[in-house]
Amino acid sequence: MNYDIKDITLAGKGRLRIEWAAMSMPVLKMVEERFKKEKPLKGLRLSACLHVTTETATLLKTLKAGGADVVACASNPLSTQDDVAASLVADEEIPVFAIKGENNETYYDHILSALKHRPNLTMDDGADLVSSLHFIALKRWDDLHEGIRKWASGMPEKDRGALLSGVMGGSEETTTGVIRLRSMEKDGVLQFPIISVNDANTKHLFDNRYGTGQSTVDGIIRATNRLLAGSTFVVSGYGWCGRGVATRAKGHGAHVIVCEVDPLRALEAVMDGYAVMPIAKAAPLGDFFCTLTGDINVIRKEHFLTMKEGAIICNSGHFDVELDLQGLKAISTSERTVREFVQEFTLSNGRRLYLLGEGRLVNLAAAEGHPSSVMDMSFANQALCAEYVAKEYRSLEKKVYPVPSHIDKEIARLKLASMNVEIDTLSPEQEKYLSSWEMGT
Repeated sequence: MNYDIKDITLAGKGRLRIEWAAMSMPVLKMVEERFKKEKPLKGLRLSACLHVTTETATLLKTLKAGGADVVACASNPLSTQDDVAASLVADEEIPVFAIKGENNETYYDHILSALKHRPNLTMDDGADLVSSLHFIALKRWDDLHEGIRKWASGMPEKDRGALLSGVMGGSEETTTGVIRLRSMEKDGVLQFPIISVNDANTKHLFDNRYGTGQSTVDGIIRATNRLLAGSTFVVSGYGWCGRGVATRAKGHGAHVIVCEVDPLRALEAVMDGYAVMPIAKAAPLGDFFCTLTGDINVIRKEHFLTMKEGAIICNSGHFDVELDLQGLKAISTSERTVREFVQEFTLSNGRRLYLLGEGRLVNLAAAEGHPSSVMDMSFANQALCAEYVAKEYRSLEKKVYPVPSHIDKEIARLKLASMNVEIDTLSPEQEKYLSSWEMGT
């Protein structure tokens, strides 16, 4: 079996951590039990470009139980848990290409390994795998990493065509990836259907809000050991992830400032009790800064220059582009690592700023990512959407689709059942009332 991980001898530790995570993932366990019996993915090759964590391991085991021939690579250079990768290879015989801290070249070499699997189904977190497939299809060689470009450009035309035509469809986990995929659909270049798992209510209402909120604050505290109570915490972006971080920071006693470009979200933040202002006004006030927008250069060098001595900056959006790191380096006279995942930048004005996790996802770089219980629903969506695409791909267009509502509701039902929570059901009289326009009086 071909794979590329840090150390296979870490498998024992990884196995125990995967078992611990699985204990809090009852919905995915129920899906796995059904998959073992029905084998809905039998004979299908699936390439997954995801954060290689304990929760992802539980998903990959479920997909394999469903009959899929699974290969996994990392969707972020700093998010891989090396012991988990080792256990997946040693215990589950799932090829993994992921090493925590891998450089950019190795990152794309690992994506190439997932492409060489010639998948029928894709599973992405950030759309790097899918975008690489599309750059190959469009012969946009300059947009591909060198290793992938050499491999793809050297393929006979018919083999390149077969690579794309063999893909039934895929799924996307996160907001940033969905933004990229919708742009591809808008431009008319999307080559196969994608299910936006991120848009499922059982994903973004819980994973993005509660998962990102807790794990981001966890990463900041682990990296810095600083007290949030009494500090000023600036959140850039008030989507579901930003809402979660703002709530958790406030719960720790921080004074929260929200920076937004969307007037409706800004108004909601005001109504939720937060101060709202542009980043230029917030920059001199903040002790902690966290970006969660999905956009580029949200905090720039002109903002860094006005920050107070010792300000801590981090990102919990998918890519490391939300902070203008090149601008930060350009205005710095020195740089050093002072703690694990903490870089000190001394600016030209003499003040020091502290960057966490190299500007990558702080919740995965400096902590362990989302709690298993919330990823249970997200990854149940992934597994069931893989099954849905395998069954329905012939009837699907080359579009980005929402998760079918029956899947979303079934996952919510299963999660409630696992928590021993009962809810009401409508009586026939109530159903008739709600479906009739004549019964308003």
